[in-house]
Amino acid sequence: MDYRVIKDNDLFLLTDLSGDVVPPPADAGEGQQAGYGLYRSDTRFLSRMELRINGRKPIVLSSEADQNYLSETVLTNPHMEEDGKLILWRESVELRRTRFIYGDVLYDKLTMTNFSPAQLSFDLSLRFEADFTDMFVVRGFMGGKLGTTESPEASAGALRFGYTGADGIRRALRIRWDDPEAEAGGDGTVRLAVTLPPGASRSLELLLIPSLGEVEPDAAPRAEALARLEADYAEWTATSATLETDDPKLDALYARGLMDLRVLLNDEGHGRFPVAGLPWYAVLFGRDSLITALQMLPVRPEVALATLRTMARYQGERDDAWRDEQPGKIMHEMRRGELANTNQVPFTPYYGTVDATPLFLVLLAEYVKWTGDLPALRELLPNAEAALGWIDRNAANAGGFVTYHSESAKGIANQGWKDSADSIVHKDGAYARTPIALIEVQGYVYQAKRLLAEQLPRLPEEPGRDWRGWAARLAEEAETLRERFEAAFWMADEGYYAIALDRDGRQVRSVTSNPGHALASGMFAPERAAAVAKRLTAPDLFGGYGIRTMAEGQTGYNPMSYHDGSVWPHDNSMCLMGLAAGGFPEQSGTVIEGLLAAAAHFENARLPELFCGYAKERGRPVRYPVACSPQAWAAGTPLVMLTAMLGLAIDGASGAVRLAPALPPGVNRLRARRIKLGAGTLDVDVRRDPQGGYEVDVVGNTSGFAVQVDERRPTGAGV
Repeated sequence: MDYRVIKDNDLFLLTDLSGDVVPPPADAGEGQQAGYGLYRSDTRFLSRMELRINGRKPIVLSSEADQNYLSETVLTNPHMEEDGKLILWRESVELRRTRFIYGDVLYDKLTMTNFSPAQLSFDLSLRFEADFTDMFVVRGFMGGKLGTTESPEASAGALRFGYTGADGIRRALRIRWDDPEAEAGGDGTVRLAVTLPPGASRSLELLLIPSLGEVEPDAAPRAEALARLEADYAEWTATSATLETDDPKLDALYARGLMDLRVLLNDEGHGRFPVAGLPWYAVLFGRDSLITALQMLPVRPEVALATLRTMARYQGERDDAWRDEQPGKIMHEMRRGELANTNQVPFTPYYGTVDATPLFLVLLAEYVKWTGDLPALRELLPNAEAALGWIDRNAANAGGFVTYHSESAKGIANQGWKDSADSIVHKDGAYARTPIALIEVQGYVYQAKRLLAEQLPRLPEEPGRDWRGWAARLAEEAETLRERFEAAFWMADEGYYAIALDRDGRQVRSVTSNPGHALASGMFAPERAAAVAKRLTAPDLFGGYGIRTMAEGQTGYNPMSYHDGSVWPHDNSMCLMGLAAGGFPEQSGTVIEGLLAAAAHFENARLPELFCGYAKERGRPVRYPVACSPQAWAAGTPLVMLTAMLGLAIDGASGAVRLAPALPPGVNRLRARRIKLGAGTLDVDVRRDPQGGYEVDVVGNTSGFAVQVDERRPTGAGV
């Protein structure tokens, strides 16, 4: 990565590799990460933070942010002479910047060490600026009516920047430091004259405190704040499901995903939910948050409940074309910046997504199936009814399929997960016109109704409610949809499903990854499901590093594009769910093997939001220039690998858990602990045997579920 980012709850810091926040060059584009800064609630509070030694930029020696919540950068001085007189010999001073975020406060510590044999004197300066710019303006999406920035106020040990927004909200950034010899000027620069004997060190600790309105976050002492933060992360690791195999790459990928998911959690009062990703999408995001919570079910199911409750809080209540809101609809994206607050953008929240509503229902039903939490089902049932109502009204107006069409003047045209303008393209190169029915959305609807039909009869009897009758109607509606779908979406000549139907009901006949999402729904006829599984890992869709979003050779194929040939790890994880559920272990192993090969080439063993779709034969995976990293549903992908390798499936009717292990090539041993299930956890060991089968030991089971091992595979004595 060409940037460093750390986050905690609603505050994140984005810097260059030196740890500086620098304005972009005049010709910088989005791909150059033009938006360095300290952000809170979609506002850039800090727009400049530049460290200089004797007025010169230090040299970067190392730059690390592998812990997500804490970053460390080591720098040194360049060689300095003036008129032949030595000012500072090169690499004499080590400058170590250590920073973390806790409680919406940035803690920054600069430690200076003299590694020369002589006493050194030098001037240190930190230049600060705060522009309080809205995220939409930072990213160049739009301008608008904005507020007024105040001149910085310097006082003993502090700097203050202020802003009054067009939304009437007062925003401020206060910077405090602990060294009384450091002084600030009216230009926002903090200066410190430093003299260090040989081998001596000196530190400057700073607090950067952004505030909204009149309330300023409390800043705990640095040591106390760091201890609390480290304890929280330690608890997260100690109580999450763990994975250990004989493949270090797989173990590292899983551990990285788990830590990335922790840093991407926010809380708006209903529990911690995942935001979409850093740096640009540190917000509540309908489909991203829901899919990530779905990926996390076996590891942290409480995240699913928090996500459901948070989404329910913002469920659509009225018809509002500006925000693409409709009653019962689940939101797409929430923004809290100045432009949103003044209604200059419709993201308060914006509802322009077609898949979040059925995904809300899928997550609710899966959460109850995994945990048995019937009180949560009853609590959220009014929201489920409203969501089902939106689905049925939408489908009734579009021949029985759920479609999208944006009404908002500043809305999103394509409203599935592939939401770029060129993502739904016919074979002749023409873009499909709305209303559009996406294949994966029909799969989500089918899956939601089928799963709810399984769970509703488990609810206690209640006057005036016929749970079984409602379940039967949902099951019948799901079957009707399945029959209609098979007739409309299957491309006989391709032996594959179309990505979508356009406004005239014509198939959009591009071969894409989208059918892989619907594979998990169980909607496909068995022979067609097998054809989809085979095609997903055929060379035109699978390039060696993962399943492409669009097959090579299609009219719209472009390996450098956002959605038309790139590889998205979360897209692969959704396909992986379907391959595992459908009983396609060979293809499942191929996908895992490809993603592991890709992850080995990215920093910190982290799968980014996406990467380019070039074939593995070309060499290492090619970075997509503006991919978010970490990204929540990319981080959740290795968690899906865990359940896919175990072949773990829940049979709600029998109250049993089925294990049908299938390890990818090169993995011969798997040890899973604390898989969250039912009322407790499940601990499992899997070993590949010489005959190609698997020995399975259920080491611990407090879930309340009986465990069944696939009878086609050898089993260990512990089962």
